[in-house]
Amino acid sequence: MAGLRSGLQWLETSTRRTLASSTSRLGAPKRSRRVFAPGRRGLSSSKAAAAVADLQAGRLWTTSRVLLLAGALASIGYVVGVNDASSQADSDEDELHPRSSQPRPAPVKYASKRELEKAIDELRRALGEDTVSTDDEDLRAHGYSEWSSINIDQLPIAVVYPKSTEEVSQIAKVASKYKIPMVPYSGGSSLEGNFSAPFGGFSIDFAFMDQILALHDEDMDVVVQPAVQWMELNEKLQSKGLFFPVDPGPSAKIGGMVGTSCSGTNAFRYGTMKDWVINLTVVLPDGRIIKTRRRPRKSSAGYNLTGLFVGAEGTLGIVTEATLKLAIIPPQTKVAVVTFPTIRDAAAAAMQVIRSGVPVAAMEIMDDVQMSVVNRAGGTNRTWKEVPTLFFKFAGTPASVQDNINMTTQIVKRNRAGDFIYARDDAEAHDLWKARKEALWSMLSLRRPGDEVWSTDVAVPISRLPDIVERTKTELDDLGLFASVLGHIGDGNFHTSILYNRKDAAERERVEHVVHNMVHRALEMDGTCTGEHGIGIGKKESLVEELGLDTIGIMHTLKRSLDPHWLMNPGKIFDAVNIQATKDRPGATAASTLERPKSNI
Repeated sequence: MAGLRSGLQWLETSTRRTLASSTSRLGAPKRSRRVFAPGRRGLSSSKAAAAVADLQAGRLWTTSRVLLLAGALASIGYVVGVNDASSQADSDEDELHPRSSQPRPAPVKYASKRELEKAIDELRRALGEDTVSTDDEDLRAHGYSEWSSINIDQLPIAVVYPKSTEEVSQIAKVASKYKIPMVPYSGGSSLEGNFSAPFGGFSIDFAFMDQILALHDEDMDVVVQPAVQWMELNEKLQSKGLFFPVDPGPSAKIGGMVGTSCSGTNAFRYGTMKDWVINLTVVLPDGRIIKTRRRPRKSSAGYNLTGLFVGAEGTLGIVTEATLKLAIIPPQTKVAVVTFPTIRDAAAAAMQVIRSGVPVAAMEIMDDVQMSVVNRAGGTNRTWKEVPTLFFKFAGTPASVQDNINMTTQIVKRNRAGDFIYARDDAEAHDLWKARKEALWSMLSLRRPGDEVWSTDVAVPISRLPDIVERTKTELDDLGLFASVLGHIGDGNFHTSILYNRKDAAERERVEHVVHNMVHRALEMDGTCTGEHGIGIGKKESLVEELGLDTIGIMHTLKRSLDPHWLMNPGKIFDAVNIQATKDRPGATAASTLERPKSNI
């Protein structure tokens, strides 16, 4: 309890200081954008003050209030004297090992305004005047995303443009010296606020690190920098008869794909990003450069450090090079669609195809709303029935493709399927699959003034697919908004996209409630809160519910060991809260440690 009381006293003192000085904080010019909502996007100053008043009055201090106050401090900015996460992490260690003889490091604060100015001057002298930008529009582009469901009232202080691993190392050394947060940025297409800057700091943009460094076509691997776009990579590999199978949104780049361990439509056959990364070159928070392993496809040499950084969202280090496995382009590929009367019929058919072992190359689901989006967007030279639809991709030798088509046809017919409709040629097959790939962008094009798109994803064991897809579709329809279900149903991963009016608080609350229900339902089915979008800012509390505090505590330990000053993309995946004190609360469980407000997704 001593550790918990100490943490509460720190939060009370810090909150008072923060609220008193927030009007003078350093930051980019204020702009009209969404701010944190309680439980998911931080805490308003009035509610933070009310929480402190509760503490003074001796009212019950809940875990939720501790986490919400931590979120409030994060959203206000780092230059007002908020303690860095390392001081809270040290409290965690004291709680875990109260008799430890290890000296506790002194609390670390993020850089002051003067220190930030000195760091920027130092980088400009070392790397060139144009390497560091503080332009308003540049800052906004690196801290706000029109297609993200998560945006916060804080931008980075500067954007830095390195041209090599060595320059990234120099940036990290300066940032470490002055205690400045670092946020990696490549494609900027993340949906959960993965590249936002809740503590300001440096956004490190890899725009000038977009080269293919080496292609070993005989070994079927390639070495690339983080700003290489996967679609452009495949265009350059085509002449060699090779391709990189991981295919998320069209604008995604390798750095972000590594960070979120993304997947895409090909994941059913080829797996996700973690299956295709051989090794990584990583710059650690203090500027050290490491390579996680060598180039063979298999190795049992030591810890799997490659796997540690894949999916870490830049919270442990900055990936500057990646060696990727490649695959052979199949001799033949055919695309087909098949319609169903209900979304449950489509999901049930997908589950049975999976269980039958038919090696389809990809299997996607789109509901009636999303098929309407395809028709409105055009580009396929055909008007499709606006009903639940499965997209199939068959790839292999001509004989194997035909066998797979025959077996799949028999299975889906048992689930009230309509006729198989095949793309008439390769061009139509490409356009049809492109329509699926650009579903989110197509929805964005349909926005009215004031509309935003809320896009999120979950994944469940394949046996539960029909249940969760049907229930989620019913709740989306009941919203009375333009909302759709789509996704990579072949590996149990599906998405929802909802158009809503951001200025209508009641409408937003209803949308949040439906999204929360979908995420919580997936967890009840032994699923995950995210299949490929990552945790970012938006799903931190759901991660606690999914994995439990002991597992999150191990993640904290790894984070502290590599990043003791909490400089690498802070505020993502989990917050710097006293995990052990939280876990020791009487009656606490993984599900009960956080009071889930409606906006907790």
